[in-house]
Amino acid sequence: MLSSLVRDVADFPEPGIIFKDISPLLADHRGFSAVIEALADCGRDGDGTVVVDKVVGIEARGFILAAPVALSLGTGFVPVRKVGKLPGPTHQETYALEYGEATLEIHQDAFQAGERALVIDDVLATGGTVNATRLLLERCGATVAGVAVLIELGFLGGREALRPLDLSALMTA
Repeated sequence: MLSSLVRDVADFPEPGIIFKDISPLLADHRGFSAVIEALADCGRDGDGTVVVDKVVGIEARGFILAAPVALSLGTGFVPVRKVGKLPGPTHQETYALEYGEATLEIHQDAFQAGERALVIDDVLATGGTVNATRLLLERCGATVAGVAVLIELGFLGGREALRPLDLSALMTA
């Protein structure tokens, strides 16, 4: 069902890239609700106990998924943003994308030492964005308890690049 709510857009944002557009999924209440609950389950143990202190959303579509996951888990939400979007002192990390380079940042005071985070994003490609986020969290004194994505592009090797992080993907393309 979920795969029918994600459409492929060829040559976006660069020629040769097939963009996974989740807009139809977000517009479908049942599909969106199912995704949020499945992602929230990644922040619980087998008994349903919440095992994370905060949920991290990676700009921009990760925000759309992570904020309701945080509400479902009863935790706080922490945004990881593109450079220049957060006020105050931040940590920054530059990383390679499959079609360029980018820099992410997080507020330096986003976590207390030892807090555990569930990192949420829409698509896992090469793993560069999630790895940069992991490094940012470590600078804040936090640890990544798990990573949950809506779509994993398995052919790009992101899962292998993120080992030994616990990674859950709702769909694989």
